[in-house]
Amino acid sequence: MSQSKTAVLLVNLGSPDEPTPGAVRRYLKEFLSDRRVVEGDGPMRLVWLAVLNGIILTFRPKKVAKLYASIWDEDSPLRLILNRQVAALNLKLQQQYPDSGLQVFSAMTYGNPGLTPRLQELTDAGYERIFVIPLYPQYSATTTAPIYDQINRFQLSRRNIPDIRIVRDYHDHPRYIEALAESVRSFRADKPAVDKLVLSYHGIPKEYADKGDPYPQQCHRTSELLAEALNLKDGEWLTTFQSRFGPKEWLQPYTDKTLESFPEQGIKKLEVICPAFAADCLETLEEIAEENREVFTEAGGEQYQYIPALNDNEPMIQLLLTLIQQQAGDWLGNRA
Repeated sequence: MSQSKTAVLLVNLGSPDEPTPGAVRRYLKEFLSDRRVVEGDGPMRLVWLAVLNGIILTFRPKKVAKLYASIWDEDSPLRLILNRQVAALNLKLQQQYPDSGLQVFSAMTYGNPGLTPRLQELTDAGYERIFVIPLYPQYSATTTAPIYDQINRFQLSRRNIPDIRIVRDYHDHPRYIEALAESVRSFRADKPAVDKLVLSYHGIPKEYADKGDPYPQQCHRTSELLAEALNLKDGEWLTTFQSRFGPKEWLQPYTDKTLESFPEQGIKKLEVICPAFAADCLETLEEIAEENREVFTEAGGEQYQYIPALNDNEPMIQLLLTLIQQQAGDWLGNRA
């Protein structure tokens, strides 16, 4: 009997195609038009679209394009790292399950390679089973849920739908926590001691959490487990939230405001890690590693170190393999 074709799909948020105002404008329009990202119906929706198209997409792309240009290297870091993650996971699957026929592919919720076109491409190529891993350790309706939305719309458009499984989150998975802990230990191996480890997560509007988004609870749980794995005492670590946008209140404490207040409290040596990011991108390489370094040092900070995301290092790839084994193990080499 023939073996069913099975694909693994690694999905991250997205990136513009190039660091230019036009490409950034196209990307931001797609991203910020998603009702999951900016909620609101009726008049609120109309007001938001007017602001988005009349103000944000007029003035913001030029500034953001410059930021992307400062970290661009042949392609965006997010897409380059995603491609490396795909290649590393493909190699590991071939080594451990040479007869499984599993192939790993990349996709983005926004931008290219788009998730919906990728699903179309895979099903047209005869893939009957697709295991989707959103590269968001913590679930949020603003990040993971849009992947479910696109998959649902894709399935509604087809009569013969593939078998699709989705990893909802892995915020407390032992391999994820150990991967984070190992990255901190390795980073610290040849570095001087610091006063505090800051765990900075991408924020969401507070009202989203008040409506039931589990994201903040999962972030705090990740922090607690990581602090436990590193044997950190209370006061040696802190959870904060970055990247707020617009006038609404977002999850607190805010990363930049917290860093600004530290030196006057005698906290002048910091390490910062971003556990919500599976790959380094604009928000880590520019906002955290550069902008917030300036905030901290200008306030009197003396030592600021950013610990890179897990990216395509071995513990990250092993985590992805384990998720496949645990949630799609029956697809590893089984005959249809």
